[in-house]
Amino acid sequence: MKHSYRIREIAAQSGLSEATVDRVLHRRGGVRAGTVREVEQAIADLDRQRSQLRISGRTFMVDVVVQSPPRFTEAVRAALEAELPALRPAVLRCRFHFLDTASPADLLAVLDKVRRTGSHGVILKAPDLPELVAAVGQLAGRGIPVVTFVTDLPTSSRVAYAGIDNRAAGATAAYLIRQWGGGDVLVVRGHGSFRGEDEREMGFRAEMRAHGAGRRLLEVVDEEDRAEAVHIGTRRVLATNPAVRAVYSLYAGAGGNAAVIGAFDAEDRRYDVFVAHDLDGENTALLRAGRLAAVLHHDLRQDLRRACHLVLQAQGELPGPVRSQPSSVQVITPHNEPLNGPEPASPFVTPVTPAQSRGKHR
Repeated sequence: MKHSYRIREIAAQSGLSEATVDRVLHRRGGVRAGTVREVEQAIADLDRQRSQLRISGRTFMVDVVVQSPPRFTEAVRAALEAELPALRPAVLRCRFHFLDTASPADLLAVLDKVRRTGSHGVILKAPDLPELVAAVGQLAGRGIPVVTFVTDLPTSSRVAYAGIDNRAAGATAAYLIRQWGGGDVLVVRGHGSFRGEDEREMGFRAEMRAHGAGRRLLEVVDEEDRAEAVHIGTRRVLATNPAVRAVYSLYAGAGGNAAVIGAFDAEDRRYDVFVAHDLDGENTALLRAGRLAAVLHHDLRQDLRRACHLVLQAQGELPGPVRSQPSSVQVITPHNEPLNGPEPASPFVTPVTPAQSRGKHR
């Protein structure tokens, strides 16, 4: 654990006591392996945020608590750390608490630790459950402002929401599908209680009811957080519903969209239009291959910058009212795609060349 930080800095970053950090660094024993990992992670976070430590100004410790698959949480980490230097002269340091398919009890334990340790603010992505709403209230009671991110907890004591307008995103998906395709629509979603997915589905269904000319909406739910389960569920729907000609995937489960496409291929079926969410590496590859018609996207850096500003406003360091201001929906096609990272391989989609993929989804 080579580092150049004071024990006090590592303790603040990790949320542990200085005595515990000192014991870990000097290998005195009697420390759980999980505690050692927390110290190692704190040092790694400080290394990545080193430029912030050289800036003069008041330092604010912000806890980022996100329940999501690793591919999204790592995108959150990269986007937020890229924004930190632009927040000068204030200095924000971030403690990351990322949970993949966590139970509510795991999330509650993290939020309780933040409450006991203390924080200048929390950026939170969590399901809309009564016990988590209560936990946000407990944080607020300790003077810790909570900004919900990507998905909202509107009945909680959070100070504001930062992220996409999910209801508008769902309505936009319905509009695109009505313009580009016919037939019934397959709607794919996750199994959790995330308000963002619920709002996307409400917006989509409302728009389809108003203008969808009697199309049926058939649902596949990723009950197991497994792409293979989505693949099987999609094939089951296609086998008994020959009129399905469009797909709306309103979640970002790893491999889920590729699994849907693989199911269409396995059933020798074609769709007119497939609209998905989030321009990650997987969806970028599918968009370039012609397997997605459009991806509804939002700028993570912009949303996280807004979340940080809200925390600073709640702390009285920035002027203006602390209020929600959802970001707009970006419709990404193969012709206006921003730069993105590497494309992961998928077990459900055979790579195709651009010439092979023209019109493939039709």
